[in-house]
Amino acid sequence: MRHALEAEGFRVFEAETLQRGLIEAGTRKPDLVILDLGLPDGDGTDFIRAVRAWSGMPIIVLSARAGEHDKVEALDAGADDYLSKPFGVAELLARMRASLRRTARSGDEQGSVLRFADVVVDLADRRVTRGEQEVHLTQVEFRLLAVLLSHPGKVLTHRLLLREVWGPSHVEHSHYLRIYMGHLRQKLEADPARPRHLITETGIGYRFIPA
Repeated sequence: MRHALEAEGFRVFEAETLQRGLIEAGTRKPDLVILDLGLPDGDGTDFIRAVRAWSGMPIIVLSARAGEHDKVEALDAGADDYLSKPFGVAELLARMRASLRRTARSGDEQGSVLRFADVVVDLADRRVTRGEQEVHLTQVEFRLLAVLLSHPGKVLTHRLLLREVWGPSHVEHSHYLRIYMGHLRQKLEADPARPRHLITETGIGYRFIPA
């Protein structure tokens, strides 16, 4: 993997333990972290929580743990993405590029207007248009869309979305998400049955893909 990343122009630094990884992350301030959950001195989710206390650097989990619980736990802790072993290097590189683009966009001062396909979302004015037509969204639909758009390319778990949109007392009500995601797709996707931008991550949550 090191050879593949260096061939793409990345500088790669490795750490074999949780504690060494935290030191490297704190001193080198990398653009992105690729993390295995199975570390000799702790669990990778502890690394994620520790880094998230001071940094928003992208973290992609690359692990042999393919269970839904492990994925949700890592994403809830603050990971940006999760790739199960065995994996394809091309897919890993694509997910890295997506995470780095998200970070670059969040660092740019682009104002409050976001675009995807023929949809324009003005977060400040709470106004959505598709083509030349204004689209009416309810308050809940707009809040859900705004949370998704603020994390392009990142998997957002059911619990995170429910907490952000409905509040901490509703984190178990995942049926709310299915209903409102269906509404958003009907209003914003060209083909709601085969969405290109508001994507389901089965058993985990949802992901917004800008392009």
